Amino acid sequence: MVAANATTSNTAQFNTPATIRSAYSLPSIGGSGAIAIVDAYHYPTSLQDFNYFAKYFNLPQESSTNATAAGNKVFQVVYATGSKPQSGGNYISSWNLEEALDIEWAHAIAPSAKIYLVEAASDSLTDLDYAVQIASRLTGVKEVSMSWGGGESPSEVQWYDTFFTTSGIAYFAAGGDTSALVEYPSTSVNVISCGGTTLNRSNNGTLLSETAWADTGCGLSAYEPRPIFQNVISSIVGNRRGSNDISFDADPNTGVYVYDSTPLWGENGWWILGGTSVSSPCLSAVVNLAASSGNGFAVSSQAEELRFYSNLKNATVFRDITSGTDGRLRSSVGWDFITGVGSPIGLQGK
Repeated sequence: MVAANATTSNTAQFNTPATIRSAYSLPSIGGSGAIAIVDAYHYPTSLQDFNYFAKYFNLPQESSTNATAAGNKVFQVVYATGSKPQSGGNYISSWNLEEALDIEWAHAIAPSAKIYLVEAASDSLTDLDYAVQIASRLTGVKEVSMSWGGGESPSEVQWYDTFFTTSGIAYFAAGGDTSALVEYPSTSVNVISCGGTTLNRSNNGTLLSETAWADTGCGLSAYEPRPIFQNVISSIVGNRRGSNDISFDADPNTGVYVYDSTPLWGENGWWILGGTSVSSPCLSAVVNLAASSGNGFAVSSQAEELRFYSNLKNATVFRDITSGTDGRLRSSVGWDFITGVGSPIGLQGK
């Protein structure tokens, strides 16, 4: 498995929590229960970086100085195997950057939801899937976000899809950052597949439009059958599962601010990051925010997907992304592979 982010840009039209909320008509407060972030290896400065980001953007901070304390109210680290995973070196530190992105932006969108960082022992599929199972058992978890993926396999339907079926939890995964290439677990029928967009702004910051991000991973699954929530688009996907389902800002040129003090490639501090790794934690937090506002938490990913697809072409619920291409596939009116039903507008229908 590989982390889906670490796409950086020095010329990015960067986004803060405030500009993202403005683009998607989201409130600055809200959220409840917990969101679990599943990533690989140990991120030694996670608590201090989480709090630095939170203080900078006026978000709730974790008052405990012990990242793994079960009584933490805002942020907690969980070692999936019970032992601290390996840390150090540029390869593992690239996963730390992923973890910083995921925990900080889930918190930015749903600031009143507790954020768990569940650290897998390694980035093998076996270890990551085990971490997903641990995340699914944590107190209060309503959403699990996975900003990683790899190639599909014939065994995924029989052996792996069941990891994403815990009642009361919606699972989200990054669609990937290689155009027109699908990744697992985002292709699972039990996972919400998160695509990517580009936010186009004027010089004064006003949102002008949102277009499909050219590097978004998307397409038809080789093994997953069409799920019930995609019956409404059967004329497009046929008998197989199509991804993506929903989209969010992912272009590194309209990337988001992330704070990571662990050195990577000789750099540390503030980064501007993109990729569908932004989409997954942010969309999991949007759904948490919507549920907490009165919509109610869905009993499963598929139940949440039925909400999405029942609002296909509803312009008050989703912004239909109708322009942009990845070179092979093109966004269009209604559902398309790159952006799914579109990007969220407000909290209705989610």
